[in-house]
Amino acid sequence: MPETSRRHLLLGGAAVSAGALLTACTSNEPKAAENTAPAGSAAPAADDKPGTPVTIGFAGPQADHGWLNAINENAKRRAAKYSDVTLEITEGSNDTAAQIGQVQTLINKKIDVLVVLPADGKALTQVGLQAMKAGIPVVNLDRIFASPQAYRCWIGGDNYGMGLNAGRFIGERLKDKPNATVVELAGMDSLELTKQRTQGFDDALKNYPNIRKVARQAADFTVESGQAKMAQLLQAQQKFDALWNHDDDQGVGALRAIAQAGRKDFLMVGGAGAKSAMDAIKADSGVLKATVLYPPTMAASAIDLARALGQKKGIGGMSELEIPASITLYSAVVTKDNVDDYLPTGFN
Repeated sequence: MPETSRRHLLLGGAAVSAGALLTACTSNEPKAAENTAPAGSAAPAADDKPGTPVTIGFAGPQADHGWLNAINENAKRRAAKYSDVTLEITEGSNDTAAQIGQVQTLINKKIDVLVVLPADGKALTQVGLQAMKAGIPVVNLDRIFASPQAYRCWIGGDNYGMGLNAGRFIGERLKDKPNATVVELAGMDSLELTKQRTQGFDDALKNYPNIRKVARQAADFTVESGQAKMAQLLQAQQKFDALWNHDDDQGVGALRAIAQAGRKDFLMVGGAGAKSAMDAIKADSGVLKATVLYPPTMAASAIDLARALGQKKGIGGMSELEIPASITLYSAVVTKDNVDDYLPTGFN
């Protein structure tokens, strides 16, 4: 997951389609003179028109989580949209050695561009370097490699921003309540992304001196762990005003525990953007009032970026001839007021 102090380009929320990221501003076969645009003018940009054929290799981890499955589906759907894109997709694995082997197979096939969501960014760094040295540009998706030399472009979510925006939403809802208390159902504490989500949440709460976090439990991003850990929180905390849950998959279990306990005395904010969470927010009949996005549409955007790299194009709306080196997606907050805009991006 993202762990870099390098300057990122901040884009809009997941409701903005990946196609909009690469809006057309020139024809697909520009004249030679148009390829050397003067500073400040629009550069040749990728568009939806058929162009130079591009073979994209896609390697992700095993789809054993709703969000990871959505990553794969977004990549496949986006690639199918383009008649000039051939997608070579691996089976996916959470075993780093197996994933390295899958990526090396793609390299040996002499693909044009490689998109990788590594099971472990540090462990896959060497194979990213191998692809780059072979002349294959790498789009590093979400979990970042240990070296910027291992990728041409990084695109991913904002874990710190998730916590920050969850804290801001809760803070604004509770800012006028004296001695308000909140609890946190985190993800796996062994992961850096969990620490970042917690840090963002804690930093946001510092802006609301009337709010105090009174408990925190770490779960494992599964329905079962969410239910078990939420039951423990509810038993230990007989009264609190808000809950920040890091992940909508474990949130399914958390909501079961809340229903079994008959608790309705607090508001809940989820994370990631599952369709089940958005449906509950739209119904507005329970404690879940918002979810903070970690959009799996980033995989569709990664395919767009890979295609642009393969066709040596830039991004519409930007003057540079090249795509950016780093793109951080925005962690939008989905509430009943805007849920219809985001429902199409919800994952099962």
